[in-house]
Amino acid sequence: MIVRIMGEGQVTLDDSHVAELNKLDDDLLEEVQSRDEEGFRRTLGALLDAVRRLGTPLPDDALEPSELILPSPDATLDEVREMLSDDGLIPG
Repeated sequence: MIVRIMGEGQVTLDDSHVAELNKLDDDLLEEVQSRDEEGFRRTLGALLDAVRRLGTPLPDDALEPSELILPSPDATLDEVREMLSDDGLIPG
């Protein structure tokens, strides 16, 4: 799967990591819904760090269709709230 982190670029991520990322995504959705700013910051950082750690960056000049788009690390809670569906950022 190709994942884009807004403002950073794209990474290729093996589908086997989706379950691990879904746990963070579920936590993030809960924190956004409860407007827990501290938890939101912590979990968004952990989610993006996991994608960077588990994924392989694509070259800067590559432009592939992204199957998943994640917010930038400095995204606000309200910006992420607008991006979320009822299922979170990562389709299960």
